[in-house]
Amino acid sequence: MGRVKSLSLLRSPAVRDSTGIGVAVGAAGLAFGTTAVAAGLSPAQAVFLSLFMFTGASQFALVGVVSGGGSLVAGALGALLLGARNTLYGLRLADLLGWRGARRALAAHGVIDETTAVTLAQPDRASARTAFVATAVVLGGFWVATTLLGALATERVGDLDAFGLDAVGPAIFLALLWPRLRGDGGRTRLIALLGAGTALAATPFVPAGVPVLLAASAALLALVGPDRDAGTAPAPARSEEALS
Repeated sequence: MGRVKSLSLLRSPAVRDSTGIGVAVGAAGLAFGTTAVAAGLSPAQAVFLSLFMFTGASQFALVGVVSGGGSLVAGALGALLLGARNTLYGLRLADLLGWRGARRALAAHGVIDETTAVTLAQPDRASARTAFVATAVVLGGFWVATTLLGALATERVGDLDAFGLDAVGPAIFLALLWPRLRGDGGRTRLIALLGAGTALAATPFVPAGVPVLLAASAALLALVGPDRDAGTAPAPARSEEALS
């Protein structure tokens, strides 16, 4: 009976969807591994970030600032700003999953865009728990493994500049943001344009990494006035963040 139940669980929609998303998004770790090594990190450092930071958008932001000559403090602040949304996800998932103690603390490390999206799509608590664990394990495993593969492959390349790997991070980051910009309302696009304009205007005058922090101030528009897009259902976040 227990074996039949286990097989039924593995074939459930929750596990199927979680596995598909985990494999697809986890493959983006290749891009992070190449970007991290191109920025001057060692393969071990790249894998450490993927294992313990485990949020793609923040990882790309951190190595992007470092590769541009910015300080580690500026890169870390930018990464923290991008990762702050995971705190809000955690507040919602804490009630839904209903875990306590050590299990809740362990689950907190796996709270990212993908695990949240798959978990919230489930009809009951049991399916939600299954989906959360499956997504976190599959995506996390692939993310770390492909980070190592990308980092080792890039380390063996003689001239990194010849491959244009410095463009990989920004390209992946834009790909993570694009579905949100297409699916949400006008206010989201206005905030994105204002943030991009602020960063571009500040780049010639401030140290690397600071434009990203200044651009984050555009998000304050979300707190001003009524939400005109309240009736519009948001598109799923990063297919992200890259492990945003």
